[in-house]
Amino acid sequence: MTRTEAEPSGPAAAARPTAPRIACRGLTRRHKSGSGYLEVLRDVELRVERGSFVAIVGPSGSGKSTLLALLAGLDRADGGEVLYDGESLAGLDEDGLARWRRGRVGFVFQSFQLFGHLTARENVLLPLEIGGIEGARGRAERLLAEVGLGDRGHHYPSQLSGGEQQRVALARAFAGAPELLLADEPTGNLDAANGRMVLELFERLRRELGTTVVLVTHDPGIADLADARVYLEAGRVVRVDRGGPAT
Repeated sequence: MTRTEAEPSGPAAAARPTAPRIACRGLTRRHKSGSGYLEVLRDVELRVERGSFVAIVGPSGSGKSTLLALLAGLDRADGGEVLYDGESLAGLDEDGLARWRRGRVGFVFQSFQLFGHLTARENVLLPLEIGGIEGARGRAERLLAEVGLGDRGHHYPSQLSGGEQQRVALARAFAGAPELLLADEPTGNLDAANGRMVLELFERLRRELGTTVVLVTHDPGIADLADARVYLEAGRVVRVDRGGPAT
């Protein structure tokens, strides 16, 4: 579940078995705009428990994708901090953040982000080989089979439909059995039927691996599947709903 209350940070928090997977404290991000600054996020407080599925929702421009980038360590906050298992990401340099992401974080993007010069199999295999995962080729084959593409591994992205490309991206994201998976509108470029298929696969793989998921979406039907929904408006968390469809 997700809530907006604070948690202690530092070594003591890291040792606590109840430390959330992610905690945000006073998270603020601003961009230069003309002679001043535009605040994209303002004093965001957020807690994401281990193994939970959290949807971030809100109108365009509310800061959803910026928040996701901060959670991934792909962007730096101007104020506040992101804690992972009780430890702040602020102390990691770019190389440290890259190592942290490689060992713990998976991504699914709206635009698939597949490598066009690699086959479906090679796209899934790449992060496994980079991570030095034993039995990488067999795992890549199994994941492609799990997403219904066992016979399409030799095809390049340009030879696959949008739904098939997103399923390859899903297999790649789960390839390293990530502790945390971040998804930015993963069904936004798909029709309803392919969107449902991807979400069903997404949820099954999440349950099997116990992965914590934070997903950005505009679709209330997708948000209703989450354990908690975090509503952003003008860069602030205005509401958190837990359990069951939104009312």
